[in-house]
Amino acid sequence: QERCGRTIGDHRDITVRGLELVRSCDRIFLEHYTSILGVDAAQLSEFYGKKVVLADRDMVESESDKILDPAVDGGVAFLVVGDPFGATTHSDLAIRAKERGIEVKVVHNASIMNAVGCTGLQLYRFGHTISIPFFTDTWKPDSFYDKIQHNDSDKLHTLCLLDIKVKEQDYDALVQGKGTRYLPPRFMSVATAASQLLEVEAKRGGGHCSGERKAIGLARVGQESQLIVFGTLAQLASRDLGPPLHSLILCGELHELEEQMLAMFALPADKCPELVAKAEAESDEEDEGEAKS
Repeated sequence: QERCGRTIGDHRDITVRGLELVRSCDRIFLEHYTSILGVDAAQLSEFYGKKVVLADRDMVESESDKILDPAVDGGVAFLVVGDPFGATTHSDLAIRAKERGIEVKVVHNASIMNAVGCTGLQLYRFGHTISIPFFTDTWKPDSFYDKIQHNDSDKLHTLCLLDIKVKEQDYDALVQGKGTRYLPPRFMSVATAASQLLEVEAKRGGGHCSGERKAIGLARVGQESQLIVFGTLAQLASRDLGPPLHSLILCGELHELEEQMLAMFALPADKCPELVAKAEAESDEEDEGEAKS
């Protein structure tokens, strides 16, 4: 089994070694729930010359034999957006393969964890990375606030990974006897994340996520329509950065060089509406392509 990082842009961003391995495999799976790629499976299939099967959470975590069985005596590529070991579940899959005597080769690639260097922030000045989930009316976890506080105590930046909901079951339909149905995919925006952080701040009151907190919004990092904006949490809470995927950074103490870089992305960003419009147009074209396929 080959575990190949697909980076965070589109089908062209795979490494040469990774491409050679993928094209040599009999089966190709694309992990499709911890992140998404800037192109659809049909485009990948055309690029590789072989069918690419989307592997959702159920397949990877509960039905992994569908991936591992053909790898016993054949070549299987398991593609990951970002680096192969960017999520715990990918380590679990590698362990299961080893237990079955399946050789695992890993090809690393860029992920959001290091691509955030595009903001000009120095990577060694980041602290704990946090995940921000979608809030509901009855569920608003805020344990991540403690990690933000810890990072702030060391004057470090905080990378916030934003929630993704893919193939989420529609429980209302199930209760109504309509069988298993799935809700449309949802991808948290920078505006939603900033708004939720402000809500948590109102509850916790530690001053770590105030409206004046300096922050960076990132959208579609690695793609042609990549967008970076620098401002305050209050500003980002009302800023539309266009289609997914988004990430958010809470700035710690800024070095002079970091400040000079961030000045290029400071709000108001004149190109922001233009880039968002371009990204939305590209997203619409991809949706039309998927509908035809």
